[in-house]
Amino acid sequence: MTITNEEELEGMRAAGKLAAMILDEMLTYAEIGMTTGELDAFGANLMEEHGARSAPQVAVGFPGATCISLNEEVAHGIPGERVLEDGDILNIDVSLELDGFFSDNAATVILGEDASPYMPLVDAAREARDNAIRLLRHGAPFNILGRVFEQSARRNKYKVIRNLCSHGIGRSLHEEPSELLGFYDRFDRRKFHHGQVITVEPFMSTATNWVEEASDGWTLLNTPGGRSAQFEHTVVILKGREPEILTLPPSARMD
Repeated sequence: MTITNEEELEGMRAAGKLAAMILDEMLTYAEIGMTTGELDAFGANLMEEHGARSAPQVAVGFPGATCISLNEEVAHGIPGERVLEDGDILNIDVSLELDGFFSDNAATVILGEDASPYMPLVDAAREARDNAIRLLRHGAPFNILGRVFEQSARRNKYKVIRNLCSHGIGRSLHEEPSELLGFYDRFDRRKFHHGQVITVEPFMSTATNWVEEASDGWTLLNTPGGRSAQFEHTVVILKGREPEILTLPPSARMD
């Protein structure tokens, strides 16, 4: 989507604010001993209370309101009977539609005692997202995302997952540009422009740069023993200044 007027910008802001609030609430609500299905139901109820719809359900018929991925699951994990345990790497991806506008955000945390060997992985993925957003401007090349993601991965001795990428968003969950690659492609000459709305979402792994689909037809998996982390914001590109992050969590926003 390319925003062309204030009404569209306000619509995207409202959707982003709600998506960020729900993600924040779900991360706070998650606790050891509950199932991923219970966590998803909590998020679904919040969407319903605020008049929003689950974007993956609307767009592709996903069997859950949110995507909840644990440990070996990289993305698109189906909520169900799996129980959250101490030391689990938990990724929650909340995307929703509100009044015709879509927003998407995600975060990764480690449950329980903060002594996990995977905290540097989580930190590296968050760092990659934030560093990339700082460089986004009108006229900046698309491949700046992949360059920053790979730099962060190499610096921390991890791998960027190459078959998952950022994307355009706005009036639907996935719009043009449909593939904002997570690795540097020197042949990609496309450039961002004012008003363009995109997600910024690096996926990092300890073990692989390619995920495989599970037998359920949805969940994307690491290689055996591998772990991953992902962070995501929805942002709008602005001419002459830093992009506006539409999915800042409530704790980081000044209303």
